Amino acid sequence: MLQMTSVESFAGLLRRCGIADVHVDGARRAAYSSDASLYRVTPMAVVCPRDSDEVASVLTVCRDEGIPITARGAGTSVAGNAVGAGIVLDFSRHMNQVLKMNPDTRTAVVQPGTVQAVLQAAAAPHNLRFGPDPSTHTRCTIGGMIGNNACGSRTLGYGRTSDNVTELRLLAGTGEDLRLTSSVGGSTVRRPKNSAVLNNLQSATASGLATIRTEFAQFGRQVSGYALEHLLPENRFDVARMLIGSEGTLGLVTEATVRLVTEPAHRILVVLGYADIASAGDASPTVLEFAPTACEGIDSRIVDVVRQRRGPAAVPPLPRGAAWLFVEVVGDTMDETIDRARVVERGCGALDSLVVTDPALAANLWRIRADGAGLAGRSPAGLPAHAGWEDAAVPPVRLGDYLREFDTLMEDFGVTGLPYGHFGDGCLHVRIDFPLDMPGGTRVFRDFLLAAGQLVARFGGSLSGEHGDGRARSELLPLIYSTDALGLFAAVKHAFDPKNILNPGVVVDPRPFDADLRVPAAPLLRRNLALAYHNDDGNFTQAVHRCTGVGKCRADNTAEGGVMCPSYQATRDERDSTRGRARVLQEMINGTEVTGGWRSPEVHDALDLCLSCKGCASDCPTGVDMAAFKSEVLHQSYKGRIRPASHYSLGWLPRWAKIASKAPQLVNAAMQLPGLGPIALSSAGVDRRRTIPPFAKQTFRSWFAATHARRDVTGDPVTLFVDSFTNYFTPDVGIATVRVLEDAGYSPRLTTKQQCCGLTWISTGQLDGGKKILGKTVDALADAASGGSPIVGMEPSCTGVLRSDALELVNNDAARQVSEATRTLAELLTDRGWTPPSLRGTKVVAQPHCHHHAVMGWSPDAALLETAGAEVQRLGGCCGLAGNFGVEKGHYEVSLAVAEQQLLPAVSAADADTVILADGYSCRTQLADLTDRRGEHLAQLLSAQMGSDHNNTDPDDESTMTI
Repeated sequence: MLQMTSVESFAGLLRRCGIADVHVDGARRAAYSSDASLYRVTPMAVVCPRDSDEVASVLTVCRDEGIPITARGAGTSVAGNAVGAGIVLDFSRHMNQVLKMNPDTRTAVVQPGTVQAVLQAAAAPHNLRFGPDPSTHTRCTIGGMIGNNACGSRTLGYGRTSDNVTELRLLAGTGEDLRLTSSVGGSTVRRPKNSAVLNNLQSATASGLATIRTEFAQFGRQVSGYALEHLLPENRFDVARMLIGSEGTLGLVTEATVRLVTEPAHRILVVLGYADIASAGDASPTVLEFAPTACEGIDSRIVDVVRQRRGPAAVPPLPRGAAWLFVEVVGDTMDETIDRARVVERGCGALDSLVVTDPALAANLWRIRADGAGLAGRSPAGLPAHAGWEDAAVPPVRLGDYLREFDTLMEDFGVTGLPYGHFGDGCLHVRIDFPLDMPGGTRVFRDFLLAAGQLVARFGGSLSGEHGDGRARSELLPLIYSTDALGLFAAVKHAFDPKNILNPGVVVDPRPFDADLRVPAAPLLRRNLALAYHNDDGNFTQAVHRCTGVGKCRADNTAEGGVMCPSYQATRDERDSTRGRARVLQEMINGTEVTGGWRSPEVHDALDLCLSCKGCASDCPTGVDMAAFKSEVLHQSYKGRIRPASHYSLGWLPRWAKIASKAPQLVNAAMQLPGLGPIALSSAGVDRRRTIPPFAKQTFRSWFAATHARRDVTGDPVTLFVDSFTNYFTPDVGIATVRVLEDAGYSPRLTTKQQCCGLTWISTGQLDGGKKILGKTVDALADAASGGSPIVGMEPSCTGVLRSDALELVNNDAARQVSEATRTLAELLTDRGWTPPSLRGTKVVAQPHCHHHAVMGWSPDAALLETAGAEVQRLGGCCGLAGNFGVEKGHYEVSLAVAEQQLLPAVSAADADTVILADGYSCRTQLADLTDRRGEHLAQLLSAQMGSDHNNTDPDDESTMTI
């Protein structure tokens, strides 16, 4: 490893060359130490170039200093294509624009860091699209797709990336700036006439034309190695197309012109059922006779996992069988498209079939494939599953037999995985549960990959069908290519990059594929943990390594109601993504680069802007729970030590609120005195721009006791968990909840004493105190739970603690009973079949609390509002306050930026009569701080429509006046 003084000196050299966005801090270097692969290589520095001139400057400095460069887009490479020991050049942060959209020529000019989904959004108004659509399309970049020659599900209809790029501008390793036009779309191939690089390339390949003709382009998904077939004279020496798929080893792309295609008028999905996955593979060549745009294969293994993780409703009814082909056909008219679908249905030998004309149902079925791909990070055996042999391809006519032998190979090695893939192209994806964390696991990995490589070679296949060779498969290239072909690869590499500074160790002179593996280098961390980590067998190392790096946390998931990851959306900094934080924690466990353990500055830097929203716990395909990791880190770091002021002020808020409730008006008045409020905020570790919410004049529990005699107690018993926020700040929410529950035929009851879930202790990492407080609460609720009485929470974050955190922190039978008994108000009402009051004509902007979304799910609330007839606009993302996060010093700007992603624009656009629905106290507080609107709880919205003649409350009764 380079000394830090050398790293800083090199960073200074880059900055003197005008390159501003250079990072050598430990947190960012750790965040970029891996991509979506098994490999761990900590870079010397991370550079985020702003334009092509900066790219050229970095290249010049690195070439002069002999420092390697690895180009990176979204870091979703699963073969170790985007990690390196020198400079990682992240194009996604600044060079991410669609520079020009030309509907007439159906082309677009993009920078390499442009996200595929951003390009699609720019093309959509013109009824155009970019053809290739990888499953990572919400975050993968066009530059990354060029690097790997990415394909996706619809390659049959639109081709590979190399079939859709008309012009490239790139810098060769020599520094030469090349502008190359490809033959795509019948264009004339153009290239510089006096290029030293291209002259050397032509000389290097002239003697190998026979080898190229006989070994390359044998079938469509032969992606391994360099695509030398494009250099043949009959293919017009098309250098641009050859460069696509070269994995950043030959040049750095600075601009690309891509071809766009028209969206078909109609799409129909045909689902074909087969006895097993190999039979589905056998049928794939027959499907191709009907010219589909897609032919994807899955089997019951992946369907079962989707049901298990997402619930039975996540999988619509499928045709009879244990494996399925998802076949898409398109047409100009619906009748024509249906006719084509019926022909496919009858002609492919399926056991059963389904023609899907409903776009919503088709989207749900496609989501099985998309979600399954993400969930494949866990094998059918429930073990961590890894990339490495996740992208092999064979000629489609041989796919069925290959699948049979591949299943046998996995059985022989005692490993499992969830196979799926682009069956129409003969491409199989699977992550496999190699025992990399066990003694001898690396040997198993090596032996398996060698055997799998020999198997795919025997079937005339390719080691990679779209992900590239990277560090995972480059060493295996001799299994499928001759010595002459390998010599041509080396000659091509030398022509473009004679000093071998561009992504060294990939394709040519490869690193051993079992070197630099991340998981074997991580010691187990099980002892003295505060949380149980049930899903990872008590192993913090395994929990942190749940992150496979697929990078969904970098995507904007808010349009679909997703939350993860609000801090990354605010800063666009990899360090502030769920993946980046997981990588830093992995480096902490490794201990060679991040050496300070739990108290490492790198760890605290990475976790500082984590909102503890828990969005990743539900939205991350592999179930990373960064909020839990942050609590554990804070617990371990400050155990027995002085903590930040906010841990005592905000972390002990229920304690202070209980004291303030003795004289709430006096406390409220004192906080309004000139100067006192800001001083109190600052000393408490709170940003001065925040306000102190007033305490209620009367607590909810006091109101409940005062009105007890007027309530009907003959209804079905339900235990109302009274959280500190409802009790001390917003008893109106509790009063409304009581009204609604009684209307639904329930008789609400409270615990004998005020209880607390310990949320604020948990979020500040005071887990010993949190466990003690939560344990008392669980004990107080245990009798109700064991007696069959439902427990209803009003504050979503506190309800989430009872449902989830109690299992991890208290970890006993009582906690499990309480968890199973705990319901949200909407869950309880919908399960009962209660008819809500009419909300027809009511417009609602709904901001689900992050923990509500992540732990309980907001679907019952949506269903209840739909039944009531409300017109609902559901927001995704986080409100930005997130409990203590948004009020702490140093977080205000990010809190505001998060609010501006969804909440503030929606509230600003809403008319005065629109209800802003926000069950979370922090969400309502953020609204009050940043807008002139006020949020309502679901109970308040329902209660307000039930009339004012309810027998338990009187609007003129002083006991109901709470503020």
